[in-house]
Amino acid sequence: MRTTLTIDDDLAGILRKRARELGVPFKEVVNRTIRAGLGEAARPKRGPAPKTVPHSFGFAPGIDLDKLNQLADELEAEAVVQSWPKRRDPPRRQRSRSRA
Repeated sequence: MRTTLTIDDDLAGILRKRARELGVPFKEVVNRTIRAGLGEAARPKRGPAPKTVPHSFGFAPGIDLDKLNQLADELEAEAVVQSWPKRRDPPRRQRSRSRA
């Protein structure tokens, strides 16, 4: 709700200072202060808790769901290693035999 409110100069100065300290808008400091002064009656009402809907992911029995991130890391590391070029040994230099 938007309204005009006349605040004493000394109180406005304290509220502005508090807003700067907290890094929040002046309006928010005014609302917090009024709520604190009124106590429990002024607390914002909470809506109903969100509804949780279960979902079956179809994992086979024996798969430890707590270690899926570890499995993903291992598969990623394996893919990186497989993408590296095959290591080739440099050709051997043959020693020249000098005929003396």
